[in-house]
Amino acid sequence: MRTKRRLLVLLVAIFGPLVASCGGASDGGAKGSGGIVVFAASSLTEAFTEVAAAFNVINPDAKVTFNFAGSGDLVTQISQGAPADVFVSADDSNMKKLTDAGEVAGDPVAIAKNTFEIIVEKGNPQGIAGVADLAKPELLVVLCAETVPCGNGAAKILKNSNVTVTPKSLEDKVKGVVAKVTTGEADAGIVFVTDVKAAGDKAAGVEIPVDVNVVTNYPVAITKQAANAALAQRFIDFVSGSQGQTILAKYGFLAP
Repeated sequence: MRTKRRLLVLLVAIFGPLVASCGGASDGGAKGSGGIVVFAASSLTEAFTEVAAAFNVINPDAKVTFNFAGSGDLVTQISQGAPADVFVSADDSNMKKLTDAGEVAGDPVAIAKNTFEIIVEKGNPQGIAGVADLAKPELLVVLCAETVPCGNGAAKILKNSNVTVTPKSLEDKVKGVVAKVTTGEADAGIVFVTDVKAAGDKAAGVEIPVDVNVVTNYPVAITKQAANAALAQRFIDFVSGSQGQTILAKYGFLAP
């Protein structure tokens, strides 16, 4: 009996830590805590809001605060010292500006891709059928400024299509184009496919042919000044993982 008892004690001493470790891993291990500020392209607004909710289920002691704006504006804000732990751009060029300036810790990781569509009023009352129609003088067309990814993409699409458009206005973020079309201030614009989807029944989309369309990358990185780099990395891992990717796909984003 004494020999069996000694054997049991020895087994517990050897395998006890391993069992405890396995138990911790089964529920996700240590949870993230504290807060992070995520500067993200405005086209990610709806998707990232849901991503944060799912992230908080796993990390109840963590708080994710977003600053959604045009990627170019976000680069400017971070370069001027605005507190950000994570930056997500809607293109590679704006991320490169931050990396070249030494404002990013580590290499950026691609989390999604996106492409473009013509956004029109609900029911498409102007009967817009393609990019060429945007040149009609009677149409009120709004575009993003070329300093932001949606404007850069729109300019390339128009060039690829040999179409010249005089926009009614140039917006500093894609949501500005969506707002003007959905409120009747404009007839059409060129935005990300995901923004047309997010507008729901307030707008409609007109497909842009693949041969003239543009695909843009969405890279993410931790900023050099991040106050909570550990939680920032946990958030990036979540977005890059299966649950985050499922949410992004739900909103129309393409796999990276």
